Amino acid sequence: MIFREVLRPPIWVLAFIYFLFLSIVLSVWAALDNRATLVTFVISILALIWIAFSMTSEITFDGKVLKIDKANIEVNYLGKATVLDKTAMRLLRTRDADPAAYLAIKFWEPSGLRIELNDSRDRTPYWLVTSKRGEEIAALLNR
Repeated sequence: MIFREVLRPPIWVLAFIYFLFLSIVLSVWAALDNRATLVTFVISILALIWIAFSMTSEITFDGKVLKIDKANIEVNYLGKATVLDKTAMRLLRTRDADPAAYLAIKFWEPSGLRIELNDSRDRTPYWLVTSKRGEEIAALLNR
């Protein structure tokens, strides 16, 4: 493995979700008995754990294949990888977005990269990927 990056949700996102679930638990406690509250609390904790794992994103590159979560593409079909700062990333994921582009973005990370595709059989023009280490992956993909 040449490159591997795991993007996990920050603690503030998980805390926000936890407090939303906690408000539901308090509502159940106010309306029903303690047993229903305990069941709701356990379900909300399990849901929070599942959400934390499902919001995790992994980028791997082994020199031949780029994998981002479940999507993967061979290096032969990759074009230029461009590192995007906060402003460029914001514009490309909103106003300047191409509806056919593959988006592997996380709202809590402002930077990333745009990876052009060179596959005549695929209508996807580029991949927009959130990454904290965009310079590293772009350097690997552009050589």
